[in-house]
Amino acid sequence: MGRIRILIADDHAVLRTGLRMLIGSQRDLEVVGEASDGDEAVRKVGTLRPDVALVDISMPGSSGIKAIERIREASPSTRVLVLTMHDMPAYLRAALAAGASGYVVKRAADSALLAAIRDVHRGRAALDPALAASVVQSGLRRRGTAGASPTTPLSQREREVLELVAQGYTNQQIADHLGLSVKTVETYRARLVEKLGLQSRAELVRYALDSGLFGGEAGPTP
Repeated sequence: MGRIRILIADDHAVLRTGLRMLIGSQRDLEVVGEASDGDEAVRKVGTLRPDVALVDISMPGSSGIKAIERIREASPSTRVLVLTMHDMPAYLRAALAAGASGYVVKRAADSALLAAIRDVHRGRAALDPALAASVVQSGLRRRGTAGASPTTPLSQREREVLELVAQGYTNQQIADHLGLSVKTVETYRARLVEKLGLQSRAELVRYALDSGLFGGEAGPTP
């Protein structure tokens, strides 16, 4: 099996050097490129097609959140892992809605970052535990304040599909995890759009977070 190919996007050269050394010390990982701002990150991802883009969300040029969206458009197969100093739930929500597969704060241990890189490459969501818990609890509090669950009832299977969509998994991965055909998964996603009146993945992510549906069982393992 080949190494996991990684692009590092951060505007601090010293940090990029440290990350390159850390990642380069792992037998299964390699750094294939670096970028110092969002626009450069998008261009290099389009050219290099890395497996994982490690992206800060506070960079010059195109904002990190916008860069995530553009990276996903430029190379849909590239997984985006956010590495940031921002430990606020709002940033996590925005990153997930933009298409990120993981979110790690810079104070995390080296081992946690390396594990997150491997997890997102495998198609799993890799989220800072404290932030993820905060997001879920926030959604549950909002739902409790409203005095009821979401206004449109979803079946158990629809909830499962919605949660996996929110975590960034593909239709094929969802199908494999739930033991369904890809066509059936597409049907469930169409039902969610019809029931909830939400068109984009970003809207579905926000609904899942605000409804307290996010953060259940682990997603599919390749």
